[in-house]
Formats: sequence, C-alpha cells, structure tokens
Amino acid sequence: MFDLSTRDIKYLTGVGPQRASMLNKELGIFSLHDLLYYFPYKYVDRSHIYVVREIDGNMPYIQLKGEILSFETFGEGRGRRLVAHFSDGTGIVDLVWFQGIKYVTNKYKLHKEYLIFGKPTVFGGRINLAHPDIDETTDVKPTTMGLQPYYNTTEKMKRSFLNSHAIEKMMQTVVGQLKEPLPETLSPTILAEHHLMPLTEALINIHFPTNPDLLRRAQYRLKFEELFYIQLNILRYAKDRQRKYRGYLFRTVGDIFNTFYSQNLPFELTGAQKRVLREIRNDVGSGRQMNRLLQGDVGSGKTLVALMSMLMALDNGYQACLMAPTEILANQHYETISGLLHGMNVRVELLTGSVKGKKREAILKGLLTKEVHILIGTHAVIEDTVNFSSLGLVVIDEQHRFGVAQRARLWNKNIQPPHVLVMTATPIPRTLAMTLYGDLDVSVIDELPPGRKPIVTQHQYEARRKTLYGFIRKEIAIGRQVYIVYPLIKESEKIDLNNLEEGYLHITEEFPDCRVVKVHGKMKVAEKDAQMQLFVSGEAQILVATTVIEVGVNVPNASVMVIENAERFGLSQLHQLRGRVGRGADQSYCILVTGFKLGEETRKRLEIMTRTNDGFEIAEADLKMRGPGDLEGTQQCGVAFDLKIADIARDGQLLQYVRGIAQKVVDTDPTSTLPENEVLWRQLKALRKSNINWAAIS
Repeated sequence: MFDLSTRDIKYLTGVGPQRASMLNKELGIFSLHDLLYYFPYKYVDRSHIYVVREIDGNMPYIQLKGEILSFETFGEGRGRRLVAHFSDGTGIVDLVWFQGIKYVTNKYKLHKEYLIFGKPTVFGGRINLAHPDIDETTDVKPTTMGLQPYYNTTEKMKRSFLNSHAIEKMMQTVVGQLKEPLPETLSPTILAEHHLMPLTEALINIHFPTNPDLLRRAQYRLKFEELFYIQLNILRYAKDRQRKYRGYLFRTVGDIFNTFYSQNLPFELTGAQKRVLREIRNDVGSGRQMNRLLQGDVGSGKTLVALMSMLMALDNGYQACLMAPTEILANQHYETISGLLHGMNVRVELLTGSVKGKKREAILKGLLTKEVHILIGTHAVIEDTVNFSSLGLVVIDEQHRFGVAQRARLWNKNIQPPHVLVMTATPIPRTLAMTLYGDLDVSVIDELPPGRKPIVTQHQYEARRKTLYGFIRKEIAIGRQVYIVYPLIKESEKIDLNNLEEGYLHITEEFPDCRVVKVHGKMKVAEKDAQMQLFVSGEAQILVATTVIEVGVNVPNASVMVIENAERFGLSQLHQLRGRVGRGADQSYCILVTGFKLGEETRKRLEIMTRTNDGFEIAEADLKMRGPGDLEGTQQCGVAFDLKIADIARDGQLLQYVRGIAQKVVDTDPTSTLPENEVLWRQLKALRKSNINWAAIS
C-alpha cells in the first residue's frame, strides 16, 4: 500500500493541478491522507428512491430515478436560469440552475437515465429541485448507497464546481484504492480492550456507512484516537518535565509570611483559600517544580492567595514575579499588593511599557541585586533586558492571554525553572481544563469571602427603561456607583462606537446631577486611565464603557452593572462583566437590557444568567452552546481546537475516559520503551511533526 501522507492530492483521478491548488488553499488538503481525514459534517439517507407522484414541496431531501425530457432557459444576464424537465413516467418535476448553465447542458444528455437528489420546493405551482446532485445510474447502486456524506466547502470552491458531491467522488476514488489495511495507529491491546473498530474499517465507514450502527462505531473509534493522543501528549510532557526538572525547595514558612498573616491580613481566609494555600505549600516544599492552575470566580480572593505564595518564596531567599495581560490589570495588582504589604520591609516594583528612563534602570538593577523582591508587570517582564538574581515563583494572571512562546521565555530566565502558579477568573469547564491545562495540577477557590452577597441578576426589556433609570437614581442617592456597558465587538465597528457615544450623551442628559465618564478602546491610555480614575476615586457616579472594563477594575462601591444589548454577549463575557460589581458588602445588581425580538439560544443564555452566579455552571453551559473554539482564551492556548471529529463539549465523558487510559500508558511506560506501546509512541511522534498544533503547555 502506498503511503497516503506522501501521495500528492493532484495525482488522484479527477483532481489535477487546478483542483489540487484549490483544495490546498481552501481546506488545507495536500495529500491523500489529508483528504481521507476530511470528515463529513452530516449524512443523508440515500437508500430510498421516490416516484414523482409521491413528492410534495414540504419533504426533506428526496431521490428520483428518470430522464431529462428537455432544457429551457429563462431571463437574461445575471437573472438567467436553466430549467430541465425531468420525468420518471409518473409525473414531471423541474430541475433548476442559476449558474453553471453551460456546464450542465454540456454534461447531461436528454433521454439518458439519471439518479437525482435534492430538496423539493414549489414554485409557480410546479415541484422544483434547485441545483440537484445528478449521477448516472451506472455509477451508483442506490440500494447499497446507504447514508450519503456531506462535506463542508467554501463559496470559492462551489463557484469552481468543487462542491460536497465532488469531494464525495474523490473520496470514493481514494477508498477504492484501499486494497489492503492501513497501518494501525493504536496498539492491539487498546483496540481489543476497548472494542474499537480497525482503522481502515473506521475510515471507510466514516465516509460511506451502509447503516447508522457502522457510522456510530466508526465515529467512536476516530474520536477515541483523536482525544487519546491529545491526552497522551500532555501527560507524557508533564511526566518528562517532572523527571527532568527539580523544583526550588521552599523549606520554611518564615517571618515575612507569618508577619503578613498576623498583622496585615485584611480578613479571615475562607476555607477554600486555606485549602489552596496548603496545596501550594505541599508543592513548593516537595522538591519538584510546581505547575498549578488556580481557578476562582471573580472576587473569590485569588490575588491574596497568589501574594501569600510569593511571600513563601521571599522567606526562602527567592524573588517572585506576577505577570498580567494589560497595564490596567498590572497597575491594579501593584496597587492591591503594595497596599496589602503596607509597613512591611518588602520592595514591590511595577514594570510595564510605560516605565522608562531612570525608574526602569533602577528596577532592573534592583532585580539583579535582589533588592526588588516582587516584580509585577505586563509582557515587559519577559524582555531580554529583564533579569533576576533568583526567580523562585512566577504567577501568571489570565494565562490564556499569553502565547506559549511568551510564557516559555519567562521560565528560561533561570537555569532551573521557577515554580509556576497560573490564575484565571474565567471558570473553565473540567473537560476544557483537561485539554488546555492538562499537565497542570488544579486548585479551585469555590467560596466567596465572608460578607459578600450574591449579585441579583435581572433581564429587562428596553421598554422599561424609565423604571431602570428610577432604580439607578435610588442607588446613586444612597452613595453607590453604576456601570453602563455597550457592546463594542470590534473596535472598527463605527456603528457600535456611535452607539456608545449616543448612550453617553443620553445618560448625561438623563442624569444631569451626576458626573458621567466614558471609557472605550479607541481612547489613548492616559485619557482612559484618567477617566477610570475619576470613577475609582468616587468623583464620577456613572461609568459608560465598552468591554474594556471586563478585566482589571475593582470598585467596591459600584453596585449596579447595566449591560445594554445583552443579547450580543456570550455567557462567559456577561459573567465577567457582572463580576465588576458585588465586590463590597452591599447588595449588587446586574441588569441585562435587550429588545423584545430574541432568538431561542439568546433567551436560554439570559435565563442561565438570571438563575445562577456559579461561574463553572455558566462556563459549562457556554461550552455546550458555543463550542470551545469560540470561548475567550482558547485561541492562543497550547493545544489546537481544530479537532477533526471529536467535540470537547459533547464528548466530555469520552475525553475523561481516554485520559485515564493515557495516564495508565504513561505510568507503566515512563521511558516510552515497552514494545507493546511502540505503535503509540511512533504515532505520537508523527503527530507532533505534522501541522497539528501540539505545542506543550507550560
């Protein structure tokens, strides 16, 4: 059997250089292997042939066998259409084409038997099938055809007659060349223990299943394999790193930590915070490098846990660093941590792109002399000019906003990698965490600090704006502050920016006794910070903004979050915005404002938001509704989400199942040398060399 991966697609019968070029550019298909692994997105039952007298315009896709009696053209220029009158002896239907007219009249002959397939509609009192699939009956055996595959194609491909049907024909040619089984990609043990279909059989049945059971078994085999190798890659990488790198040993919890705990701690730690600190303490005291993901909803106290972890590093003679994705967030962390350490002999510095000249030089020098104990900054901290004397712990906030290569540069500043604590306020469903952060130990802060009240979330229609404004006035009258957020989905969308500007003018007119400020992504950093500061200080009562305030604003006095056009936001984004309020002891509110016309999915989103404050429940629902590729933060992560057949949302149980199998392989064969696993390690190596994004996650 020839090697599918090296066989160029252009040499396949019916392809050629021109079509091959189109497949290369539009679908990334270069070889026969690529084509065979381009799976259908749906299947239609082609086993039944109807007769014309049975069909009506309300039926789904149908199949007819008969002949073309005549062709007619109507209209001129771009409005021209071709109609073929088709009959099977029981009646006549019209086949209609609006493009490719010359191609159709050249290809299909009168009074020759064809099998046609399409969706019937009624136009002018006659049954029509627009742009149907047409095959010569000698080419197709309908009784054995079973489920017909449908493949995604682009508009550009369709204009060149490279549609789903054309791909199906290419696939038939490739499958017809599989005269002997392809080399297996899973071990005999795994195939037998988990009752998996052989690879060649699975690939044939994923494209041309003769019944639904064979299709289901083929899908299961291919999903199993795809998810298994992602997990095997992650777990083997984690095992290798544990073996390769020793961690800095933090032997003691000393004076700095204890002084902070007894004198500076602002409130009693929650049980969840104490539990997470114990987990971190065990890691840094074990002699192995810590790689821990700290998940916690907005306002759960992650920053305090991160600071206390950094104090452990200081007690053992090491420096610590906190890296945040934006200047606003870095500044916020600097202000918070400096405030918490007030009166203690700990030097904390802030390094962002805005810090220049002598101030920057002093910080860089202080890092080398160990006079700077904690450095907080943006990606500026990974520049080549920034070096530490002894970096023992790195905390990364909102890790998904940093690329893998950027993060790797940070640990490369030491001969021995520092301990790593990754924080995220974006709750990640378990199945997604196992793929995004599969090599990290996970800690969850699932309690809010004492005194915090759950945020009350309400959905209101625009027509009730008068009532909404009355409520806002009452909150402002008792000294509270209000956010009003408009959707600015892309900064180039002028219509949305105008929406914000109009909203700002409207709010200033509606609330003449209040100071109203506005913040959006088009503003200069200094101007944005100045406006934000007016709100943070309490001088302004209302902040009109876009989603730039989603992360990094902490105003405990703000008690109302109004989200305009809430239907235009995803669940996780709505939840993040809601987290800007409820940060003090007062009752807070989130008002979701929409028009009356809402789709079913939008109503479902709003219902979930008003029902629960649980970020993990919301993230799980978001994953199911939108899929992993659309969730914030999945674009830059170390594992690709261009999965060919598996679905992280729908195949969560299978993902957990294969992770257990992969873990067993890694535990029993840590050096990748057992003969029975040879096929697994060979396949993993081949996948890593392919164009799949198998970047390791740090």
